[in-house]
Amino acid sequence: MPAMAIFLQRLLYALLLWLALPAIPLRLFVRGLKERGYWRDIGERFGDGAALAPHAVWIHAVSVGETRAAAPLVERFLAQGSRVLLTCMTPAGRATAGQLFGDRVQLRYLPYDYAWAVRRFLRRARPARGIIMETELWPNLVRESVRAGVPLYLANARLSAKSAHGYRRIAALTRASLQGFSAVAAQTEEDAQRLRELGAARVMVSGNLKFDVEPPQSQLELGARFRARIGQRPAWLAASTREGEEKLILQAFSREAPAEALLMLVPRHPQRFDEVAELARSLGLALQRRSEDRPVSAATRVWLGDSLGEMFAYYAAADCALVGGSLLPHGGQNLIEACAVGCPVLVGPHTENFKQVAAQAVTAGAAVRVGDAAEWLAHARALTANAAARQRMGEHGRRFAEAHRGAAERVFRLVSGDHAGLNG
Repeated sequence: MPAMAIFLQRLLYALLLWLALPAIPLRLFVRGLKERGYWRDIGERFGDGAALAPHAVWIHAVSVGETRAAAPLVERFLAQGSRVLLTCMTPAGRATAGQLFGDRVQLRYLPYDYAWAVRRFLRRARPARGIIMETELWPNLVRESVRAGVPLYLANARLSAKSAHGYRRIAALTRASLQGFSAVAAQTEEDAQRLRELGAARVMVSGNLKFDVEPPQSQLELGARFRARIGQRPAWLAASTREGEEKLILQAFSREAPAEALLMLVPRHPQRFDEVAELARSLGLALQRRSEDRPVSAATRVWLGDSLGEMFAYYAAADCALVGGSLLPHGGQNLIEACAVGCPVLVGPHTENFKQVAAQAVTAGAAVRVGDAAEWLAHARALTANAAARQRMGEHGRRFAEAHRGAAERVFRLVSGDHAGLNG
């Protein structure tokens, strides 16, 4: 690896970071207008904050999805008696961590990737080891962790062909960062191969940690209460929807859905709850919010899931679920949770973030792929009319989820010192 290429790419990266520094307060202010959590604990984003108990297992999970995926791993370390420090980048991720773990873990925001901020964080935390979820390649975070003697692991790693192409533009810096990890646990062999090609030296295929997230009994019971509030009418869920998708879904629903059908609509991002509510009303659809905490009126056409941490309950209450992020090119959201509770799954054409999982779920009979919102609605109507088909899809989903568990134990063993199965 040419030393000059690394030096120049590090220099360019540092310059870009310094140019971005004045914009950070503005960015936090603007984001805080919709999600006030961005206005709290700002010092932590620069390595400040209250003292931390040392020698913890440090796990970094960017936002909600990564935090949920990390839960089985967190529980294994807690059961072992280890302290756990969980860092996030978003208020929603931090709130989810609080719901899942309470005061059993230490919570912080990860500092921005300025070397001085990372050093400050590491001096306060003094972690025993670090686990970075998914593919968060922050060059200064990796470099300063290595310098501080903190072994780093990349867990549940995934890397699309598009992302790999982007990383090749800074190949020297990417290779140096990847080689700073003690080991990498990739979701699939495709992910592992792309990471190896970019320079990762010790790689294993662990599977997807999200299969190990089991539905809590409390969520299943809440789902039963949701269903009691809804009654016997058809209930179709659109889960973790992204920008632009709600309009397509609501328009199709308002045109074609029978009057007795209920759309349970849960946007991916909490800051968009009000926007989506206004969109439904603008189409003449009577709307209720989950936060109103009352039975769903017979006149209500849209039940807005404006809550956090209740996705399992929504899936448990629904007759079928469209998993969002897939109707438009957002890459798709996690469909494993729906399968785990036996909810028939519909996905759109864009599932790049869960490419292998979505393909396997379709093959297993747990999911059906649709081309657009109109096709989603047609399948939802067909499933409503065919209880036997719903039951079959639900059972296929449970078996599919069960068959792919085990990644959490493999990653736990890897981080705890068992490196069997690694190449390089």
